[in-house]
Amino acid sequence: MKLQRMNRRALALGALAVSGALALTACGSDETGGNTGGDSSNAAAAGDIKCDDASGQVLADGSSAQKNAVDAWVKQFSAACQVEINYKAGGSGAGVTAFTQGQVPWAGSDSALKPDEVEASKKVCSGGQGIDLPMVGGPVAVGYNVPGVDKLVLDSATIAKIFDSKITNWNDPAIAKLNPDAKLPNLKIQAFHRSDESGTTDNFTKYLIATAEKDFPYEGGKAWQAKGGQSAPQSSGVAAQVKQTAGAIGYFELSYAKDGIKTVAIDTGAAEPVEATVDNATKAIADAKIVGTGKDLALELNYATKADGAYPMVLVTYEIVCDKGNKAETLPAVKAFLRYAASEDGQKILAENDYAPMPDEIIAKVRTTVESLS
Repeated sequence: MKLQRMNRRALALGALAVSGALALTACGSDETGGNTGGDSSNAAAAGDIKCDDASGQVLADGSSAQKNAVDAWVKQFSAACQVEINYKAGGSGAGVTAFTQGQVPWAGSDSALKPDEVEASKKVCSGGQGIDLPMVGGPVAVGYNVPGVDKLVLDSATIAKIFDSKITNWNDPAIAKLNPDAKLPNLKIQAFHRSDESGTTDNFTKYLIATAEKDFPYEGGKAWQAKGGQSAPQSSGVAAQVKQTAGAIGYFELSYAKDGIKTVAIDTGAAEPVEATVDNATKAIADAKIVGTGKDLALELNYATKADGAYPMVLVTYEIVCDKGNKAETLPAVKAFLRYAASEDGQKILAENDYAPMPDEIIAKVRTTVESLS
């Protein structure tokens, strides 16, 4: 159902009564740390959203890395369209499973669909299959909690050894060599990884395998494989453990590096160590290649880049949806929501929330594909 066009102030005020509870429902998981963007863009973004015949409720699941981005999108989308978007953020593995089993009409995953997952999707996509739409980018930040250490530089080999329990103390010579000016304490390292199947884990380990295979001899994937360490569920869980544990280190999307959590700069071999920032992640994503076929827009990232200012430990979150054969009752709402997420306004909100917008060439193809969904 369309809401009548109103002036910006009237829209923002009137939509609260209808959709305020809906936005809260969509934000109701245990993920924390989001910033839904400044008020200056709220009315403008809502006024430009094309609702079409979207209505009702949409349940989705998947990547917790993009949860804060989805929350920001939902806030704007629900102010314009009478649609309830409830994004569970149970992790990429859970999202893909829910999608291929027909439990949700779209899912978020930080890894592109594998061939067996594409085959499974054909059972729920009548006459079609699941496709990957790259929508959200950003750095996988390595956050740490080491008292007295405000800046920390690590390289891929050292990170690999820390997360494989080969380096176990913060004053280890390998860390000291990379941080000659830091006062590293004699403190045990508490390394935290994801307990659930996670696209963040997949991208984190792909980086380590691509750049430090000798020190990280694992196949990689969504499930954690290295030795030792401690686990926590979802990006919010890992970030919470790092924040409250002296000596902790963990990996999560940059938007979860809040409330005093410091992040590691990576020595990639470039002129200077590279910080985990949105701009630096975008420089790395711009070097990606589209390797999907047909309407699938899966990307191949260059984790081993040594370009100045390019942060190599990046992830791209895909919105996974049927190219054809989407359920008639949810297609209008899903299509309208993804159209907004891929729009100029939707991508602008990403940068306001510590995510990296997709490069112009990639997002243009995403927009065309969204319009073709049926």
